[in-house]
Amino acid sequence: MDDITFGTGGWRARGDRFSDERVRIVGQGIATYLRDTAVETGGAVAVGYDARATSEDAAESLADVLSANGFDVSVTDRDRPTPVLAYAVARGDYCGGVMVTASHNPPEYNGIKFIPGDAVSAMPSVTDAIEARLGAPTALPETDHGTVERFDPVALHAEHSRQLVGDFLDVDLSDLTVVYDAIYGSGRGVTDTLLEEAGATVIRRRCERDPTFGGQAPEPSPETLAGLPEAVAEHDADLGIANDGDADRITVCSPDRGVLSGHLLFAVLFEALLTDADATGPAIRTVSTTFLIDRIAEAHGVDVHEVPVGFKWIADGMATHDGLFGGEESGGYTIRGHIGTKDGVLIALLAAAVAAVEPFDDRLDRLFEEHRRIYADKRSVACDEAAKPRLVEALEADVPDRIAGDPVAETVTVDGFKFLLDDGSWVLLRPSGTEPKIRVYAETTDPDRLEPLLDAGSDLVAARLGGTGED
Repeated sequence: MDDITFGTGGWRARGDRFSDERVRIVGQGIATYLRDTAVETGGAVAVGYDARATSEDAAESLADVLSANGFDVSVTDRDRPTPVLAYAVARGDYCGGVMVTASHNPPEYNGIKFIPGDAVSAMPSVTDAIEARLGAPTALPETDHGTVERFDPVALHAEHSRQLVGDFLDVDLSDLTVVYDAIYGSGRGVTDTLLEEAGATVIRRRCERDPTFGGQAPEPSPETLAGLPEAVAEHDADLGIANDGDADRITVCSPDRGVLSGHLLFAVLFEALLTDADATGPAIRTVSTTFLIDRIAEAHGVDVHEVPVGFKWIADGMATHDGLFGGEESGGYTIRGHIGTKDGVLIALLAAAVAAVEPFDDRLDRLFEEHRRIYADKRSVACDEAAKPRLVEALEADVPDRIAGDPVAETVTVDGFKFLLDDGSWVLLRPSGTEPKIRVYAETTDPDRLEPLLDAGSDLVAARLGGTGED
């Protein structure tokens, strides 16, 4: 039990550490938490799983533990996207949900994510309460056990997605061609079908199940999606769309610019809602996401609220500030009227609708002309979990006054240490919540300054930790 901790995206473990024994311990913690805080003995829990080799067996073990604790359990009919399960939890007669997934992590990882009954991403108070209840599985008398059944949550989510996107942009997708890349993950047969049923012509890429995701992490990065720009060109497509392993994240590929960063996708979608949909309201962005969002918001007279990294904070900000659009540079987004979880399936349909109104490349040309082009990237520096507090303490005790030779105008500590420079550039250092790494982020409007800023951030981490080592 000491080896099980919940980070930004739930509990994740690598290899043999993701054992059936630990899975059942987590299941018991969730069952006890639900009995203590949400429902009396009984009720229903939805369980889903991604395409990893160990996921279905883990989902069945969770169902065993939950049903033995008196809960009726609905297990998805096959591996399904996390947001599809979350929507079923929010709209069905469920007191909570459990998703077996390691999201975008490499195939040797797996994990468990708890979904509260309202499907808003679980806050630390909830995951801490589950951790406190971890224990060996217990069972009620067999006559008090719950039932276990299989169910398909896709249709309910698809209907909602079509209605919500249509409320903002009711456009015809029949002239749109999209290349969809599932990276062998759980978006296959879901995101592509949603786009096709909305009228788009869909070219499918890597839409078969492969528990190894082709031998790479199912993260929709430029490296993982190396063949997507070529596929878009080959099919003369208007857009490429990719999801990560459990389809809660999305990346878009435009014909001229290739794979877009999460910063630019956020900017395009937010501006399109404000302009084409004539919607209004603030943006909720993480501390690691571009200031381009702030400049777009200022031009439209709306606010931006900066929150820590982790979608639970975006969900909280959306609810608190009635956000129009919320997201993070890693490709997780949501929209007003949706549940409080990131959704790469829903946002794929929104991105297609935006592209049908005006091509992404034309939108970006205009945004760069009006608000300046941004250059942003991130790195990871290896760091043992035990050393992360030492880095934080070292930075608190000795805040740098210059980064890459430029004065630090302000230090923001919403999450980690974000150093704002006089020219509007910034560098962020923050411990990862899911891996033994320190994340180093940087943004600038000068392309020649990006690498020096990242170098300076990496060097600062190494100096404060007393060593070196970019991962």
